[in-house]
Amino acid sequence: MQAYKARVVETIQRTKDVMSFRVRTEKRVDFFPGQFLQVVFDLGRPELNKYLSFSSSPTREYVEFTKRLTSSEFSKRLRSLKAGDEIELKAPMGNCVFKDELCSIAFLIGGIGITPVISILEYIVEKKLSTDVLLFYSNRTDEDIAFRHELDLWQSLAPNIRVFYIVTDCEPQDKKCIFGRIDKRLLLKEAGDCAKRTFFIFGPPKMVEAMNSLCLEVGVSEENVKTENFIGY
Repeated sequence: MQAYKARVVETIQRTKDVMSFRVRTEKRVDFFPGQFLQVVFDLGRPELNKYLSFSSSPTREYVEFTKRLTSSEFSKRLRSLKAGDEIELKAPMGNCVFKDELCSIAFLIGGIGITPVISILEYIVEKKLSTDVLLFYSNRTDEDIAFRHELDLWQSLAPNIRVFYIVTDCEPQDKKCIFGRIDKRLLLKEAGDCAKRTFFIFGPPKMVEAMNSLCLEVGVSEENVKTENFIGY
């Protein structure tokens, strides 16, 4: 892990409360798709230094990270960032990563857990890898789906990538979305070859635990399940 000075080049509103931050660093950050970084505002105040996933491919000339903004002091600092501002990053961290040799993978994701998935999928598309990908992406409503444009574009460019949008709290306005939850029935219907895939699960501990149990229930071996808990996100 190294420390980097970074300058903000762009901020992107993904949903009403999810924002991405693109920065350029003084020296290149080498990381694997799926890893995360730490944004450091004040070493003397731990609450102002948080871990966030890369939401860009390591092939990009910039680094992007994304967060669901809340009323916390850390979120307020992020919200105030504008082009030209300088921040400090520490990176890379995390072992739940994608490697080129993986030929068949799936993601069980809820909400902001999509951020490392974006890094992985963008990498797969840019490298023109033939990796067979299934993404099960759950949100409360249609409007909460972050990176919808990118995900739809990548599906159109790469037939080996399939995305299932799941909406849990209300009948979705978009008929392409599935109303319900990520469950055994859905996995067996859309991913009948579960036992042959490597599954990635990113998110808060309870969600990760539930999805991990679901993987085991549909016949995925423990060694084929990769998890990363988002704590204090």
